[in-house]
Amino acid sequence: MRTKMRLLGFRGASVKPLNEEAAAELGAELLGEALVFGVGGLCLYLEYLRQAGQGRRREEHLDRALEEL
Repeated sequence: MRTKMRLLGFRGASVKPLNEEAAAELGAELLGEALVFGVGGLCLYLEYLRQAGQGRRREEHLDRALEEL
């Protein structure tokens, strides 16, 4: 991959390392974003389970009603 990039004319830029304070702030921000993303995903999953349960109960209710007829 490195060879391909060089053949295409791209050169790697030197990146200076972060100081400790900036690295800690960036890590905290990343952790916070991951937490928000995880909670949002969990909410979506729980809502999916709730809707699936409601659908299953509705089907069972209709099946019982049809059997009574």
